Amino acid sequence: MDWIINLFTNTESVAHIVLLYAIVISVGVLLGKVKIFGISLGVTFVLFAGIIAGHIHFTAPTDILNFAQDLGLILFVFCIGLQVGPGFFESFRKGGVTLNLLATSAIALNIAVMFACFFLFFDTSNSVNLPMMVGTLYGAVTNTPGLGAANEALASVFPDGGPQIASGYACAYPLGVVGIIGATIAVRYICRISLEDEEKQLADAEAENPHEKPHQMVLRVSNKYITGRTLMQISEFLGRDIVCTRLLHEGSIEIPNRNTILNLGDEMLIVCAEADAEAIQAFIGPKLDKEWEAEDLNQPLVSKRILVTNPKMNGKTLGKMHFSSVYGVNVTRITRQGMELFASRNHHFHVGDRIMVVGPEENVNRVADMMGNSIKRLDAPNIATIFIGIFVGILFGSLPIAIPGMPVPLKLGLAGGPLIIAILIGRFGYRMKLVTYTTSSANMMLREIGLVLFLASVGIKAGAGFWNTVIEGDGLKYVYTGFLITIIPILIIGTIARLRYHFNYFTIMGMLAGTYTDPPALAYANASCSREAPAIGYSTVYPLSMFLRIFTAQLIVLFCCG
Repeated sequence: MDWIINLFTNTESVAHIVLLYAIVISVGVLLGKVKIFGISLGVTFVLFAGIIAGHIHFTAPTDILNFAQDLGLILFVFCIGLQVGPGFFESFRKGGVTLNLLATSAIALNIAVMFACFFLFFDTSNSVNLPMMVGTLYGAVTNTPGLGAANEALASVFPDGGPQIASGYACAYPLGVVGIIGATIAVRYICRISLEDEEKQLADAEAENPHEKPHQMVLRVSNKYITGRTLMQISEFLGRDIVCTRLLHEGSIEIPNRNTILNLGDEMLIVCAEADAEAIQAFIGPKLDKEWEAEDLNQPLVSKRILVTNPKMNGKTLGKMHFSSVYGVNVTRITRQGMELFASRNHHFHVGDRIMVVGPEENVNRVADMMGNSIKRLDAPNIATIFIGIFVGILFGSLPIAIPGMPVPLKLGLAGGPLIIAILIGRFGYRMKLVTYTTSSANMMLREIGLVLFLASVGIKAGAGFWNTVIEGDGLKYVYTGFLITIIPILIIGTIARLRYHFNYFTIMGMLAGTYTDPPALAYANASCSREAPAIGYSTVYPLSMFLRIFTAQLIVLFCCG
């Protein structure tokens, strides 16, 4: 029996350390799936399992815990950055600007309420209380990367070891999850919102605004202005992107290219953005109620979805590929991450895109070979890109920025540096020939591994002093101040978003969930709505909110806790 006792007690043993993490993570993940009133804490329960392990002195050397914590944090935030990068800058378009301003205001209010609670309920002369309130803040807003950034900043302020702010995080987190959903529901009653009316409003808006969904129709050329002009000239005159996949001229069907000349009476099979269909029809000619017969074609045509897996295609523009003139085919649709987009000439190809190609079978197969069209290529993650990004991110995060009044230079650190670089690589990596595509499951796996390593390490380190800090100390204060930090900004910003800016309630639900980077709140919003408004609101503000949560964590600690 000595071998098993030694396995659990010899903290220097590699087997002991691996066993410790295996137990803490597995127990935490399993308990996190337990739902209370339909709400579960998810993977964050790993933190509580770690606290229990640390409290009973089931632990590991501090150096090992610190390494696992920092490695986990880097993996977690970098994978988040890769995920949100492609949509980060696009999120500021149109209504996204207002939503992001509201999210930024909510984040500022979270911080303001935290400071108000600190001055109202705590002894301001105690140097431990403010850092603990920072931990409480990030538990209240359910933001784990912010906790990691604050922890890292504290290490520079307290080189010999600062307060274990994970205790405040653990106290505030459970009511944070409940409070986000509860306060969002409260906004509904404050503003007297009917869910049925909101659903109808979304349906009407979708009918009026078809966005960039592709639309197919057959038109007869009846405009004399078109006679003798090429498809390219017509498209440029209209100022809209159109793709003519087939042309019926004098009884013969052919595959047109941009230099094809049109004549009166020609019939065109057009693919365009749905919002442009009416204008294009008015310019070219009447819409025909007919379908093309396959046997009427001069040569067999096929429509085929091709998967872009060739790294050389990454970042190339559709308009510069000359598919119609060089390859004799047309690209009519592009699908990216489940969304079907119209094939605009300005579209940049990314590895992982699926394109619909129409043309002679031989030509289509030639294009498929050029684009890759190999699912196996996508199964292998682009490890080089990930670690190049992490390397650059750590260098970037280590750059010291001297700011007057700050006790130590500001650094973006192991959280902020990799996050910013990952966002930039995710958005602009194709320009440097970096393939950033990873499958959703691969990204999620790396992210979750990083998160559980971070949470387990933080929990184990915090567990030793958890009882004295929370149970015998100010634990109850952390609970109710955390609840105030959670709900007050939601009630204010949610009401303003509705009464001042008249956003749809389901969009507000998604925006608030994204501001708090809280998946359970998004799940609740999605369950309440049959449309995509919550997910759109969430994804619009999530990238900026995640960045601000991490960045402000370091600013608060370095400015106020030094």
